Amino acid sequence: MNTPAPPPADVLATERPPVARRLLARPEIGALFAAVAVFLFFAVAADSFLRVASVGTVLYAASTIGIMAVPVSLLMIGGEFDLSAGVLVTTAALTSSMVSYQFTAVTWVGTAVSLVVVLAVSGFNGWVLGRTGLPSFIVTLGTFLMLTGANLGVTKLVTGTVTTRPISDMQGFASCRWLFASEVTVGGLTVKATVWWWLALLLTGSWVLLRTGFGNWIFAVGGDAAAARAVGVPVGRTRTLLYLGVGFCAWVLGQHLLYSFDTVQSGEGVGNELIYIVAAVIGGCLITGGYGSVAGSALGALIFGMTSKGIVYAQWNPDWFKFFLGAMLLLAALLNAWVRRRVERGVR
Repeated sequence: MNTPAPPPADVLATERPPVARRLLARPEIGALFAAVAVFLFFAVAADSFLRVASVGTVLYAASTIGIMAVPVSLLMIGGEFDLSAGVLVTTAALTSSMVSYQFTAVTWVGTAVSLVVVLAVSGFNGWVLGRTGLPSFIVTLGTFLMLTGANLGVTKLVTGTVTTRPISDMQGFASCRWLFASEVTVGGLTVKATVWWWLALLLTGSWVLLRTGFGNWIFAVGGDAAAARAVGVPVGRTRTLLYLGVGFCAWVLGQHLLYSFDTVQSGEGVGNELIYIVAAVIGGCLITGGYGSVAGSALGALIFGMTSKGIVYAQWNPDWFKFFLGAMLLLAALLNAWVRRRVERGVR
């Protein structure tokens, strides 16, 4: 039997776009340009921005957003939102603290119970979404309001105030603090535990999205749920697992808050869900779903971290903090969109 001759090398070259063009077509490329622009801006505007200690502070600020931006970006690629993500972090911290203080002398018990609670809330979001077909905006907005009220009401009912009791003298606190809130200083650079958690979640999320069949399901569900269901993709189960991912990361960040500060304010977390969504959008995720990148969400979180701390290092009037923060984020988003349009024209 004759073996067919391989196609000429020049034919293969014309079938695949150049490496540079394929890199520019990545969803996160706009966020990369925006992150470089923000870095250069504050490197010039603030002398202390490039100090080693400042780098650690910026990384910490970015990591507290990036931990939640990973599952939120996956959820958005799957075509859904979670407006309860911000207060769910506070719910996780409050549950750990109050269960540990009221029912046991070991903080690990409270930490384990809070994981069950936040996974139950996230599973509830996914289950209601699948059973009713309601938009995720409505479902998670309802969960957001219920959690906001429950965080305040239950905390005042149990502790008599809006703050949990200190638990730093309880058994297990030191080991929990090491896992969720420790820090390592090398050469003046202090790296918090949240940075390691962020990197681990980032690598895991990217691997799941780009290297597994479940990642293909996420893109399929977000692109066209009806078509995905027609070819056998379990749409409801995929969405529920994505919501459970949000719950797990909310638990990680909630434990960090608790074991960093010992007590938790019941009103914290409101509004943070929008920051997580904006980080994912800046990172290249489409609001309509079916397109995006986990790595891009990390760049979006890094832009937030550099902007929020760069304003402080530049010693600008704090009264204008939110204005400068909003302007920088808007410019970053516009640059992201401009680069993406240029790339799309080039690819076509």
